[in-house]
Amino acid sequence: MTTTLTRLRAAYDRIDAVDRPEIWIDLRPREETEAEARSIDARVARGERLPLAGRLLAVKGNIDVAGLPTTAGCPSYAYRPAADAPVVAGLRAAGALVLGTTNLDQFATGLVGTRSPYGAVRCAVDPDRVSGGSSSGSAVAVALGIVDLALGTDTAGSGRVPAAFNGIVGLKPTRGLVPTEGVVPACASLDCVTVFARTLPEAERALAHMTTGTVPAVPGRAPGPWRIAVPPLDQLGALDEGWTTAYEAAVRRLEAAGAEIRTLDLAPFTEAAAMLYEGAFVAERYTAVGSFVDKAMEAGAEGGTDLDPTVAGIISRARDIPAHRLFADQDRLAALRTRALAELAGADALLLPTTPGHPTLAEVAADPLGANARLGRFTNSTNLFGLAAVAVPAGEVAGLPFGVMLIGAAFTDERLARIAALLRPDVRLAVAGAHLTGQPLNPQLLALGAVLERTATTAPVYRLHALRTSPPKPGLEHAGDGGAGIEVEIWRLPAEGLGRLVASLPRPMTLGSVQLSDGAGVPGFLCEPGALADAEDITRYGGWRSYLDGR
Repeated sequence: MTTTLTRLRAAYDRIDAVDRPEIWIDLRPREETEAEARSIDARVARGERLPLAGRLLAVKGNIDVAGLPTTAGCPSYAYRPAADAPVVAGLRAAGALVLGTTNLDQFATGLVGTRSPYGAVRCAVDPDRVSGGSSSGSAVAVALGIVDLALGTDTAGSGRVPAAFNGIVGLKPTRGLVPTEGVVPACASLDCVTVFARTLPEAERALAHMTTGTVPAVPGRAPGPWRIAVPPLDQLGALDEGWTTAYEAAVRRLEAAGAEIRTLDLAPFTEAAAMLYEGAFVAERYTAVGSFVDKAMEAGAEGGTDLDPTVAGIISRARDIPAHRLFADQDRLAALRTRALAELAGADALLLPTTPGHPTLAEVAADPLGANARLGRFTNSTNLFGLAAVAVPAGEVAGLPFGVMLIGAAFTDERLARIAALLRPDVRLAVAGAHLTGQPLNPQLLALGAVLERTATTAPVYRLHALRTSPPKPGLEHAGDGGAGIEVEIWRLPAEGLGRLVASLPRPMTLGSVQLSDGAGVPGFLCEPGALADAEDITRYGGWRSYLDGR
């Protein structure tokens, strides 16, 4: 059985292996987290119901975690919170263990993940590209398999852009569904706390422990297939090479699953998106931290500052926006919202690419404002219009993750998740050795978005052998009547993830059907018979972990 302590130790090994210090602002002391892990395991052993026991959690550095400083990406801003933010408290109450706080675009101002004195957070897949922001460290910690869940925030797309760039799920709930107390505001009237996970069910499970109160009822929809709105391709503007084709493939995937595709005018959405930074709404960022930024910039003139210059410039310039401009922008936004909701009224969701492209670190450094502005083209308007959204992987382009986003009316969060599930079918995989939780190759599964479903036993028709490999791993052999039941773990992962895993599978491992004790057949790792000649038969141990413990 997988324990919280086992998972925690695997996470520390993974941190050392990936060598990405820029992900973190503060990690909790190891002795503290191991003590908490033992406590969680003991509570589970006593029969206490902890739905998220064994799940490790990372928290964006602008969300309060008791015992750690809240920096919002600015060391001189740091304060020590007396308690966890409610969202953190809810997840911990369900058994999740906080590993630490993560890096971000300073004061949650940016969609790139590079605006931080703690370092630019690099993409999990390609370190020459940005991770996306502002919830950069949280997304990469999940994508690299260090943690299972992570909290971020999303004002203009900060919980969706990094999800897309790193091939994971980002849930941006309807504003008000999740409390924002204990969160350093970016734009308080727009901010949302979001959750990252490698699979949609895992993200939904976490979100259920973050919400407070009763979710308002959503008017019923007319019977029939899902109705998905898509804009004419020319309204998407310039996309990176191959992204239009990938987007069209996602549309066709939903259509093949039975969805009805409708055309929508995207203009009110993109016009409102441009207003978020080009209009007066950016003034709210000055309300949040402007006085601190002013004082820090004055002090900087006399001896240095840890403010990111791009962030400081955005916030300080917002100080001088006249009040009449804000009222004018509010009137214009109201008109755009009316148009947008009318366009969306006949559909269950709007499907868009999450971003127009994925820039390199060098491209962002050359044009920090322009590159960032481009990334918000499809995400900026969501909170301005009071909508819900979910960002999910939708394949790859040139070896990099490609993500799409589903946007819907307020409080249609569950509906969006059901539609999003059609884009990423999961498969199951049985593992018996080095891919087990806590074993050396388990990070391969985690990095592909795999989630542990359960521990099981095979039908009594298998034999287990210790192969002479590095790292050590067993070979599972179908032996018929001369076999026994062997302990395995059943993991759920995206279909494309299984394909990537099989493509890199070294001999003598093969993929075949593994029969379980309940009669079900699940794809799993088996071993070529020719590799077993000099391998020790360890069937008597009943599983790889028991063999390692007893040898």
